Amino acid sequence: MVDVVGAHAPVRIPVDGTPDHFPVRRIYCVGRNFAEHAREMRATVPTSTSDRGTPVFFLKPADAIVLDGRVPYPPGTHDLHHEVELVVALGVDAPPGEIDPADALGLVFGYGVGLDLTRRDLQSAAKAKGLPWDTGKAFDHSAPMSALVPAARVGDYATHAISLDVNGARRQHGALDDLVWNVQDILHELSKLYALKAGDLVFMGTPAGVGPLQPGDTFRASLDDVIALEGRIVA
Repeated sequence: MVDVVGAHAPVRIPVDGTPDHFPVRRIYCVGRNFAEHAREMRATVPTSTSDRGTPVFFLKPADAIVLDGRVPYPPGTHDLHHEVELVVALGVDAPPGEIDPADALGLVFGYGVGLDLTRRDLQSAAKAKGLPWDTGKAFDHSAPMSALVPAARVGDYATHAISLDVNGARRQHGALDDLVWNVQDILHELSKLYALKAGDLVFMGTPAGVGPLQPGDTFRASLDDVIALEGRIVA
């Protein structure tokens, strides 16, 4: 028996400061995970943990990752938006069943910073019709991201912040202790729906300040001084 088409190698993300790489299995994404961003998207904003409901999840294809910083402006849109996010990388398989939040960080290999690029016009049109908005989120080159930093080097992720500058001007900034659903919560909720495995990434949601990107724009996303992602939107 032979393969009838050539097999594609997995995307492999560099591990900062080492010769090692992290092969990617899946990309899970969290929507509306900063209250101010939910407000700017005209979504319901929880006022406490007791009324936050359930997280909004969507997926991106693993081969949407961009590692060299060169992001082609995507087809089918005139309104490409940036969303800077903490990226969580899982280093071991989760046990069967629901993960206890108290055990969730034991699954984490490391952290990075990335952009959840969004074809906002396609997403908005789909949402207005009550349709799925995969075409607004899950497209080629929609997940540029940095190298990964092992969790031990990062320490308590909640003490850090993520930021995005476009053409040298600050667009987004968010403290990670402001997440509506923290990493432990999100891994617990994801485990109710999926079998989480080593190689999975979780884009944790974006703070307020999302906005458009144009060909020629440069960007710099950072997780404090831990790791940064620099790149450019190309025609």
